[in-house]
This record gives sequence, C-alpha cells and structure tokens, in this order.
Amino acid sequence: MTGPLAVLEVWRYPVKSLLGERLEQAELGAEGVAGDRGWALFDAVTGFGLTARRVPELLFAAGRLRADGTAEVVLPDGTATTSDDVLSDWAGRRVTLRRAAEVGGDRRYENPADIDDEAGRWNPFSGADGAFHDNADARVTCVSTGTLGGWDRRRFRANVVLAGAGEDELVGRRVTVGGAELDVVRRVPRCVMTTRPQAGGIARDTAVLKTIHRERGGALAVGALVARPGTVTVGDALVVA
Repeated sequence: MTGPLAVLEVWRYPVKSLLGERLEQAELGAEGVAGDRGWALFDAVTGFGLTARRVPELLFAAGRLRADGTAEVVLPDGTATTSDDVLSDWAGRRVTLRRAAEVGGDRRYENPADIDDEAGRWNPFSGADGAFHDNADARVTCVSTGTLGGWDRRRFRANVVLAGAGEDELVGRRVTVGGAELDVVRRVPRCVMTTRPQAGGIARDTAVLKTIHRERGGALAVGALVARPGTVTVGDALVVA
C-alpha cells in the first residue's frame, strides 16, 4: 500500500440514487451500512427502479432515515415526504417509494446504454438482492483521497472515504476498520452517474467518466463484503488483517 489509511468520512444513502447522509459513526452488517440503499423509487407503470443514471433530477433530492428507522425523501424545496402522490408530482410520473425487504425477485433498473448518454438509448440492468445495491459483492464501497485527487468525492457515493491512498491494493484481502472486518472483493466499475449534476454545486462533467475509463480501466473505489459486523467511526484506522 502507498501509506496508512484512516476513515475520513462515513456515508449512508437510504434511498437509491438520491443524496445521502454524512455520519460520524455507522453500524456495518451483512447488507453494508445499516439503512444504506434500503429504499428505492419505482416507476408504478413499468415496474423499473429509478436511478440517476437515467433520471439525473434524483440527485437534487435526498434520502434520510427517520427516528423510527424508516426513510423519507427531502425534495429540492425542503419538503420531507413519504407520500407516493407527492413524490409522483415531483418526478412527473407515477412512482412509489418501496422498502427493499418488501421487493422480491429480480430488481430491474433504468440505465442509459452508453457511457456518453446523449443518444438517449437505454438498457435495463439487474441489481443485487437485499438492499438496493447495484452489485451483490460490493455492499460497502471505499475510496481514498489519494485516488480522488481533485474530484469531488460526492460524485462517487462511497460509504467510506479514506484519508491516504492505495485502496486498490486491498483487493483480495481482509481488513479491519473499527469493530468491523471487511473482505475487499474488487474494484468498482463506474457508470454515467459520476458525470451527473447534483445539489451542492456539482456540475455535469462527462470528462470524469472518460478519464476513469482511459486511466483506470473504468473502475474507481473498491467494493467489500462484511466478514464481521461492527461499528465504524470517523478516525478509525484501516488495518490489513
């Protein structure tokens, strides 16, 4: 590894493809960060899950967990809601907010067909079971400041942002971070979502994904499975087990 790694930020994204919550501490279990991607918006007509790959406007709303453990959506105007009617008015189509535990079978999501999505073509893709992660072997995603360089870390929606560099070298290894152990499975392939504009002043930038494909083989960050549940806190060191 290039140098020591430590937890700089922890993030949870309660509703798939919406903005998330920055935490000081999180519980990690088999599904990843507790509450992460536990809900998603689905098109009530087609049955497809919505993603910011094809609906960039999702990145101007946020998901957050309420005190009772359920999720709500905070719309760009500040309205906090779980109402499908309110969400449908905002989305401009009939949508429903669904909890992962209530959605069985194949999860299908809307997805552009190309890296440069100007053509408007799209292909659906299937996601993981359980929480609404894209990939079953990347329940926790980690990226370092060394890898990010000058890019805004919010584009990449990692659960754990690490101070330091060298997370690619962790693939295939078990690491301890806080009270949890992670099996780092692979590098994370990237899609058009990294180019999307979002709240907080992040502009559309197609050069991000083109650079990742040209210089990093299309992958940025690493994905891991939780080998031992535990608590992760900002400041925790990451140690190879």
